[in-house]
Amino acid sequence: MMKRVLLLLVFLIIAISPATLALAQKNSPLINTIRIEGPIDPATAIYVHRSIGEAEENGAQAVVILIETPGGLMDSMQKIVQDFYASRVPIVVYVWPQGARAASAGAIIALAANIAAMSPGTNMGAAHPVVMGGAQPDKIMATKLENDAAAYARSIATRRGRNVDWAEQVVRKSVSVNENEAKQKNVIDIIAKDQADLLRQINGRKVDTAAGKVTISSVNARVEPIEQTVRERFLHAIDNPNITYILMLLAVYGLIFELSNPGAILPGVVGGIALIMALFSFAVVPVNMAGILLIIFAIALFLIDLHVPTHGILTVGGVISFVCGSLMLFSGGPPGYQISPWLTILMSVLTGGFFIFGVGAGIRAQRKRAVTGAEGMMDQIVEAKTDIDPKGKVFVEGSWWNAQTDGEPIKKGEMVRVIKLQKLTLLVRKEEATPKAGSPE
Repeated sequence: MMKRVLLLLVFLIIAISPATLALAQKNSPLINTIRIEGPIDPATAIYVHRSIGEAEENGAQAVVILIETPGGLMDSMQKIVQDFYASRVPIVVYVWPQGARAASAGAIIALAANIAAMSPGTNMGAAHPVVMGGAQPDKIMATKLENDAAAYARSIATRRGRNVDWAEQVVRKSVSVNENEAKQKNVIDIIAKDQADLLRQINGRKVDTAAGKVTISSVNARVEPIEQTVRERFLHAIDNPNITYILMLLAVYGLIFELSNPGAILPGVVGGIALIMALFSFAVVPVNMAGILLIIFAIALFLIDLHVPTHGILTVGGVISFVCGSLMLFSGGPPGYQISPWLTILMSVLTGGFFIFGVGAGIRAQRKRAVTGAEGMMDQIVEAKTDIDPKGKVFVEGSWWNAQTDGEPIKKGEMVRVIKLQKLTLLVRKEEATPKAGSPE
């Protein structure tokens, strides 16, 4: 009897445990996490906005933003800060993993969070504003831009109760701090070695949200990441300067190859799609017009060198212009918006080769003398099979043709040169030459 009772208890425990565990997990507090990597751009702002909305619908205790960024666009940063202010869920920005940084726009985003945290070996700061496109504003405009950014940083620090002086210096003097300095200067609230340590330290903290004061409960919390959608990943990818650069060159390659080889179709389609995507990216990514003009000039030099015998001098000049334009294309923009030097070198070599061998082969093929059809018969030297005075017969390209002399009479067996085709009669001229191999007797 006792054995039966014990077996029944074991069975009940096994049967009930999964349901009990699932119910306990469902009733445990929820923490949503999102990951920001790379430059702050419009796709990042869209991702943050959607994630905060989902966290509010899920009833999450907090949104933990794991950030690692060199900076980015001011407009996108401001939209993220506005979403932080409007959030009914506490926002925690955590500079992670070890060795990461939250520079420029990333530093301002961290200041705007309800709770700012850093992992060991990280740093944040250097938020001096940069003019898009590499343009150099005059002194008055530069001062206005700096004052505006400094006031914005001060207002954020004041609202979140952080070091206002440091917030101003991070803009005016591009100061940067590691995690220990940031904690001492009241720039951040927490130093956490990992995410578990972070959740332990934020438990029980009270913060101000758009819904009022909220106490965070993160003990035994369920941590559920909110991933980027395919659309957000795509937008973030094409906003990358390296991707934009490749798209621009694909557009150039495709369209020029299509124009030099009409009817190829595929290069034109690929080039057209790449051009539209590149133009979309140019609307977001800061572009230096001098860089674009140098790249256009380089392409012009490549094309001219295909038609004019310069012994490669224009091609060398084109490569130099292309490299300089590529290096300048995104210069002067916000941090994170520069092209990899290795990509510049690779694409310069490929572009030079494309025009020399690819487009050049197409143009040479167009100039090549036709070898078939009516055009293929032109200028051939054949034997007169009958007297031609003024008309007779010749044998060309495996067929008998009516022939007409353009001048003096031609006797049977003499060599003639085909001048042109008039309707179905070949106009020929007397020529001293050896008979064509393979011509019938």
